[in-house]
Amino acid sequence: MKIRIGTRGSTLALAQSGLVAEALQNLDAEVELVSITTSGDKGAVKEDKSRFVKEIEEALLANEVDLAVHSAKDVPGDLPTGLAIVGVPERADPRDSICGASGLGDLPAGARVGTSSLRRQAQLLATRPDLDVAELRGNVDTRLRKLADGDYDAVVLAAAGLARLDRANEGTPINLTPAAGQGCLALEARADHEAIAELAAQLTHRESLVCLTAERAVVSELDATCHTPVAAYARLDKNELEIDAFVGLPDGSTWIRDALTGDPSDPAAVGKELAHRLIAAGAKDVLEQAEDAAR
Repeated sequence: MKIRIGTRGSTLALAQSGLVAEALQNLDAEVELVSITTSGDKGAVKEDKSRFVKEIEEALLANEVDLAVHSAKDVPGDLPTGLAIVGVPERADPRDSICGASGLGDLPAGARVGTSSLRRQAQLLATRPDLDVAELRGNVDTRLRKLADGDYDAVVLAAAGLARLDRANEGTPINLTPAAGQGCLALEARADHEAIAELAAQLTHRESLVCLTAERAVVSELDATCHTPVAAYARLDKNELEIDAFVGLPDGSTWIRDALTGDPSDPAAVGKELAHRLIAAGAKDVLEQAEDAAR
């Protein structure tokens, strides 16, 4: 069986898609990688939540590719009609890593820390309000080069991305609640393509799928946007699903954290319940303030 895999053309995206391609080849599939430039690659504004997946999803619907490989944290909660997430391989390290320092505590007051994530910014400033957290754009190589050039004292990146580029030794994991789906790959296909779904299911890691489902439910229930710093991280401990979440303002001045343990047989319900607890604690007001601050 020949499978055309749609992927972004960045070094990291191709490395991730290559892992899936290799796994499919081990199942005797013939694989072709199809590089697709997305709106996000062209610099689309943050308001477009699907900016890193939209063109790939359009290629799926047009039958130009058979399977898409996404960073799960880039996939919006609502998928286009006719598409489905059909596989979730085993999750890589979900943590954030700091590059340029051995930890947040080692940074001097006023240190300039680069990140493109409001979630990271909010948690960094909630922990260290003395830091100068500055916007940082570009792929992993570009961000690390800006660090090496002295534009920043440290930068914060996903540990999984560093590892998939064989650069894990350049970062040190830090204690921030990850983005929903961080470290996970989401395999997306047409909902009626049963043969692809069956193959993707063979690549699926049950624990990773359960945790991703719970995390996506938190974000979806909160109706979070690209302007709202929201984090959610789930893990299985024996027969219990544990999930943590964070909602805050970008400047770190206000935040809400909560955690919940539930039944892993219905991870979406656990994620929704945690979201409702956050809402009862005032999360909607915090998210509205974050939206207003972005305008």
